[in-house]
Amino acid sequence: MSSTSLQKGENVVPSSKEKEQALKSSKELTTLLAKERALKHLKFYAEAGKEKIALNLPNIALHLLVKILNEMAMGNAVTLIPIHAELTTQEAANILNVSRPFLIKLLEKNSIPHHKVGRNRRVKLIDLLEFKESFDKTSNESLDELTQQAQELDMGY
Repeated sequence: MSSTSLQKGENVVPSSKEKEQALKSSKELTTLLAKERALKHLKFYAEAGKEKIALNLPNIALHLLVKILNEMAMGNAVTLIPIHAELTTQEAANILNVSRPFLIKLLEKNSIPHHKVGRNRRVKLIDLLEFKESFDKTSNESLDELTQQAQELDMGY
């Protein structure tokens, strides 16, 4: 990854070399985690010039690291956002993969909790993720129902 510091919500797009490194690291870490199911933490050694430090990472951080590395290996941009973060309407729309005006309509219908800061709306990430989970569940149930009907009608699905 680049040596620049990251701000909240800033995307990191990996280079070709970083994708290769991420893939290799992800495979190695996944193999290690699979061997050590009861692993509570893992000690990493970091080296910068002559300085060496040892890091003890908790198990949950290791699994998060594997997910980040997998996404990077596929060339996907990665953003790390704390769960308690408040998002702008554009950031929230991007997460839902909808237009900002569509998101505003959802907010106006109170489908997603939000509040105003001055004239601007803010959405808590946790509320947005709960809405997304509920919306995805409803969508999947509808698709399952349509698939079942198509099979009953012998439509070739």
